[in-house]
Amino acid sequence: MIWVNGTLSTEDDAALSVLDHGLTVGDGVFETVKAENGELFALTRHLDRLTRSARGLGLPDPDHDRVREACTAVLAAKPLPLGRLRITYTGGLAPLGSERGDSDPTLVVALGSATRRPDTTAVITVPWRRNEHSAVTGLKTTSYAENVIALAAAHRAGASEALFANTAGRLCEGTGSNVFLVLDGRLVTPTLESGCLAGITRQLVIDWTGAEEIDVPLEALADAEEVFLTSTLRDVQAVTRIDARTLPAGPVTRKAMEVFAEHAARDSDPVQEARGR
Repeated sequence: MIWVNGTLSTEDDAALSVLDHGLTVGDGVFETVKAENGELFALTRHLDRLTRSARGLGLPDPDHDRVREACTAVLAAKPLPLGRLRITYTGGLAPLGSERGDSDPTLVVALGSATRRPDTTAVITVPWRRNEHSAVTGLKTTSYAENVIALAAAHRAGASEALFANTAGRLCEGTGSNVFLVLDGRLVTPTLESGCLAGITRQLVIDWTGAEEIDVPLEALADAEEVFLTSTLRDVQAVTRIDARTLPAGPVTRKAMEVFAEHAARDSDPVQEARGR
């Protein structure tokens, strides 16, 4: 079932105008939320980021109560043991071109099934660069073509994710994940100034493990003792191959997995940061 602007429909019947600005020019933002047995994880944090992204595009603030109502309706209509709930919020109907129209924004909430991720994975680095100076840096927008290309390259190489550097040659992020490294025994992750998205799982891992945010040269991947990815559906996932290099799922990664799982099991909507930040 899919919720579109107040109407709950089947996948075959759900409809959106071909003139929606999210479709014609990618003028929209979105969030992906993990659903387990009808319960969403960290929904408040996701809604707060949805609002930050919408403001960054100049869209009106989404109505959180309305979004929650839509999420509840979709979850009730399609119970799943593990699902990917997608909230999409766009500029609504508009003329063909970059200018916005004067219609209300479009809100779509959809739920699809998901599979439990394996504990380990492989990644590649790609030659394309994230632009940390872009007007949409740090916003979770629907303009994802760059990620589609990079992820396809990863799949061709037998990997599940592609890692980007930014224009300064610093490690940034994956197509849909943040990256953590163990360097000289320290657990670190690129700063937001690198251009990476402020991932919900990324921040929780920082809060719950004490990981440091630092500038990380892309070349540091070759020296990392351990590497792991974080995202809504990965949680914490060990990286055991980067390009042609293999590395272990070491003790720091395993501890991060355990800590994240323990905290997440205790609180499905962790709105307070663990260290009071």
